[in-house]
Amino acid sequence: MAQASEIREHMEVKASDGQIVGVVDHLEGSDQIKLTKSDSPDGQHHFIPMDWVDHVDAHVHLSKSGAEVRSAW
Repeated sequence: MAQASEIREHMEVKASDGQIVGVVDHLEGSDQIKLTKSDSPDGQHHFIPMDWVDHVDAHVHLSKSGAEVRSAW
């Protein structure tokens, strides 16, 4: 699992199928990523559990598909 310290504000968050599901606003504690609401289709903040993060490079890559992520919101 990726370390929370690797995640920075404004990084794109990509699902396992390559879909961009949001942009990092900031970390909520050490176990959740809060996404910006301005990049959300419904204008709301959404949260991604750190357990879903597969790895981090220039982006945050998730182990879930875009459909799986959106269905959890």
